[in-house]
This record gives sequence, C-alpha cells and structure tokens, in this order.
Amino acid sequence: MDVFETARPRLLGLAYRMLGSMADAEDAVQDTFLSWQKLDKASVANADAYLTTICTNRCLDSLKAAHRKRLDYVGPWIPEPLQLAGDTDPEADLNRAQSLTTAFLLLLERLSPKERAAYLLREVFGAPYEDVAETLNLSVSSCRQLVSRAAKHIKEPASRFVPPPDHQKRMLSAFLQALESGSTEQLSGLLSETVRFQSDGGGKTTALGRVLEGRGDVAKYVALILRRLWGGAPVLPCSINGLSGIVVLENMRVVTALTLSYNGDGRIDGIFVIRNPEKLKALATPLHHDPNSGGLWQ
Repeated sequence: MDVFETARPRLLGLAYRMLGSMADAEDAVQDTFLSWQKLDKASVANADAYLTTICTNRCLDSLKAAHRKRLDYVGPWIPEPLQLAGDTDPEADLNRAQSLTTAFLLLLERLSPKERAAYLLREVFGAPYEDVAETLNLSVSSCRQLVSRAAKHIKEPASRFVPPPDHQKRMLSAFLQALESGSTEQLSGLLSETVRFQSDGGGKTTALGRVLEGRGDVAKYVALILRRLWGGAPVLPCSINGLSGIVVLENMRVVTALTLSYNGDGRIDGIFVIRNPEKLKALATPLHHDPNSGGLWQ
C-alpha cells in the first residue's frame, strides 16, 4: 500500500494529462491499484515502472473508447478544468505546470494515443527512452520516432507559454472590464490576431457550436453575446489548470468556467469557456500539484 500510495499522485498526473478528464484519470488509477493488489510483489523488480506501465496502458484503452465517443460529442471538446491550489512556486513548477494548461492539453489531441503516451512519459515526466519502450512494449528507436513526431505536431511557440502571475491577473481583469463595458475596441487591444474562442457545452447546456477564430469575430462575440449572457452574474477568480481564470455562479452553483491562453507577446490567443455541467464537478475540490513529480492530489 505504501508503494502504491507514494506513486498515486504521479499516476494521477499522468492519467489526467493523457485523458483530459479527472473522472477517467481516477478510474485508470483505481484499475492500476486493483492490478497491483493481485500481483505477487516479489516478482516486480521496479515497482514505479510496473505501475506506470499498467496505468499508461489503461489510459491507452480509455483513449480508444474516448475517440469513439468524441465522434458523437456535441460541439467543440475542451478538457475538464481543474482548480489548482496556489501553494507551489510558479518558477519551480513552470515546466510541468505548462503541460497542464488547457491550450497544451488540446494540442495533445492532435496526437495518436501512443504518440501522446511517449511524449508525456519522455518530455514531461522525464522517463529514459528505455523505460518508455518497456512501458509501451516497443523498441527504443520506435519510441524516439513517436516522440519526434509528437514534438513536430505540438511544439508551437505559444503552446506552453505561461506568463507571470501578475500579467495573467492584469489581463484577466482588463478582459472582464472590457466584457462589462461591451467595448469591442477595448477587447481587441487584448487579443492576438489569431485568437481562438471555444465553448464546450457537450449538448447539455447552451454553448457556441463552433470555434471562432480571428480578433474581429472573437471580440464581437465576447462583447455582444457573453456580456448579455453573464450580465450581473456573480464571478469569482479561480486558478484553472495553473492559469488565472474565473467561474460564473448561478444560485451559488458554478455554471461556467473560463480560462485564457497567451502568445509569446503576452496577448490572449485562446479563450476557453466550459459549460458542460459534467466537466465542472472537479472544480469543487482544489488539487495540489507537485513540481518534482508532476503529481496531483487533493
């Protein structure tokens, strides 16, 4: 039990990054625990490697099922948002914190399941290629190719950019002020030319059914539509996937979560609005993030 409990946060951090869903990640970790319970521990030379292999392959199975579900998903899909407790040093936590942002998790969706697993194990969790190969039951050269292909798909300059906390707070405050005023000119000054707006309702509540792109269209939609939808509703600050965001309340219940992403110049290049009630449940419990292991725990 001690061995597994020590590994649990790291496994949960890996599974969430793989699946983009805390509920699915917890299921994968629980299945790993059940396999561990049944095992003759004396036969295991490296417990961490064994647990990582079981959890990773459970996630790969889940990704296959998730792909089939996504074909029927209503509207754009956004990873489930997490509220992260502000108890870690942002500088020490930078590398792995970047891999939790909504923008980065969406980039992972471009990868095949094994590319995603190989890239996370190697580039985020720092596993040697030999360990990655053993986990995925592939040759070292094949794993190198997987990681190389993955990097070409997702290594964009802004994909893992996390501006300083003060900058995030200033931009979020300015964004909300512009939203309240309804000024498209004020909003446009905050946005990059290639900004994208995504809203995830999952067919369970109202949300924009397509992705908006470009400063002009996004500024108009935010100023005209979001202002009307959120007018007068209580809004609270919230650390969402390691970046400053907000939650919108209705009858003291979270009905919307908003988080932003930024380009290298510090302008907003992504606006992510999550309204699917099934995805908002995890926000009720702040999670801690370990900068050394990439682990997550309550």
